[in-house]
Amino acid sequence: MLPVLEAQGLSKRYGAAPAVRDVSFAIHAGEILGVLGPNGAGKSTIVKMITGLLEPSRGAICFNGQRIGHDLAAFKRSLGYVPEQPELYGFLSGWEYLDMVATLRGLPQRTFREKASALLEGFSLYPRRDEPIGGYSKGMRQRIVLIAGLMHDPLLLVLDEPFSGLDVTSALVLRQVIVRLASQSKAIFFSSPVLEQADRLCTHLAILKRGEVVARGSMDEMRAGFAGLDLEAGFMQLTEQVDVDQIAANIVSAVLAPAA
Repeated sequence: MLPVLEAQGLSKRYGAAPAVRDVSFAIHAGEILGVLGPNGAGKSTIVKMITGLLEPSRGAICFNGQRIGHDLAAFKRSLGYVPEQPELYGFLSGWEYLDMVATLRGLPQRTFREKASALLEGFSLYPRRDEPIGGYSKGMRQRIVLIAGLMHDPLLLVLDEPFSGLDVTSALVLRQVIVRLASQSKAIFFSSPVLEQADRLCTHLAILKRGEVVARGSMDEMRAGFAGLDLEAGFMQLTEQVDVDQIAANIVSAVLAPAA
C-alpha cells in the first residue's frame, strides 16, 4: 500500500546553515505520525515543506505516490493544515472566516452551513460565531483554525502544535477527534513539543535532533529501542543529552540560597 504522505531525503538550507538534513518518513492511511524534537530541531521547516509552503533544497514530498509539485493545487485540496500560530482576520466573525475558507475550498453553501454549525457546536463556539475574531481568546482562535482545517474532510491532516491554547475540555475533545479520524483512514502528521500528547495519540514517532532523524518507528518499536526507558527519558537521551535532575537541583538551590 502506498503511503498517503512520504518524505524522501528532505534537506533544507538557509544560506550556509542546514535546517533539515536527509529526513525521510512515511504516513499510511490510519496512522498518526508524531514528529518530536527540541526547539531548533527542524520541525517547523519540515511542516512548511510538506504543506507546500517551502521548497526543499533537496529531496521530495509525495502524496499518494506522486510528487506534490506535479499538482500542488490538488494536493492542497486534500490537505487539512492547522498552523502553530493562527493568523486570522480579526475584523471577521468566526462564521464569516469559516465561510471565506469554505468558498476558497469550493464547498457548496449548504454543505458549509451544515458542517460549520456542527463543528462550531462541537467545539463550543456556536454561541460566539457572530462575534469578531479580534475579541476571541487564543483558545477560541485555535478552535476556529481547527474547524477550518477539518471542514472539507481532508485525506491528510498536518497538525502543528494543535493543542496550543486549548482548555482541558477542548483538548480532550480534540484528542478524541484525532483518534477517530485516524480510525476512518485519515493520515495524520502531528508536530508537538509535548511528549505526553504524542505518547497518548501517536501510532508512530520520528525524533529529530539538529535537523536529522535520530529515531523512527512504531510506538512499540520506539519503546523497545529505549531499552526500558519511558518515552520522556528516551527522548532526553536521544536529543538533549543533559542531566535534567542536576539542572533542576541547581536552579532550586539558587532559588533557596539565603540573601548575602
